[in-house]
Amino acid sequence: MQRLVAWYRVGSSYGAVVALVLANLVPLVGVLFFGWDVWGILIIYWLENGIVGLFNVLKMRRAAGSEDGSLTATLETRRRLNSLTINGRPASGSDKAALIPFFIMHYGIFWVVHGVFVVTLPLFAFTGADGEPDFGSTLNPLTILFALICLFISHGVSYLFNYIGRGEYLRTTAIQQMFAPYGRLVVLHVTIIFGAILISMTGAPAAAIVVLVLLKIALDLGLHLAEHRGSAEPASAPAARPGPAS
Repeated sequence: MQRLVAWYRVGSSYGAVVALVLANLVPLVGVLFFGWDVWGILIIYWLENGIVGLFNVLKMRRAAGSEDGSLTATLETRRRLNSLTINGRPASGSDKAALIPFFIMHYGIFWVVHGVFVVTLPLFAFTGADGEPDFGSTLNPLTILFALICLFISHGVSYLFNYIGRGEYLRTTAIQQMFAPYGRLVVLHVTIIFGAILISMTGAPAAAIVVLVLLKIALDLGLHLAEHRGSAEPASAPAARPGPAS
């Protein structure tokens, strides 16, 4: 238990964790008390990806780490950097003027394709009692707006408390931050989408949607702590070189 608490404390600030959990509880309340369906939940989670992309642009703009000295400059990141070219020339890890527009375009395509998949999901996965595609989401625009405001606040608190307040921006470069959202989003949303399809195809009750939302909260929290734990670790001191023989 002590190791778990220590890992949590290193991983993120208390405020960011509380904001993340509270924001993710909004869909749970919607399922339990307002009859939200699984398709509406997926739409909210997809729109949250747009918020993630927005804050990642802010993080790339603020990133001030050293390209050679940052602990987060892993071998995989260096390999990606060496293979990435923008306008026919190799990208620099700190070339924000080129990297930010590239990220907006690349992530934007990723986000739009994901959205097309979510929006059209009822055509081949969600069916009503008559066997026809079920687009009958119980969400309305104001409900979606409220959920997105909560999620925006959650990511904003993490940005202020972790990325700025804990100095994470000093230990990462723009190129490292550009790749940061993808792994977490892929793991999280592939799990959620397949879970949603399974719920729809098996005709599971609302309790299964509650389990799905709880799974998202657990995954989101675990991945959040792992992400910020890695970026919060202090850089190790360089090994001492042997001096000249006397």
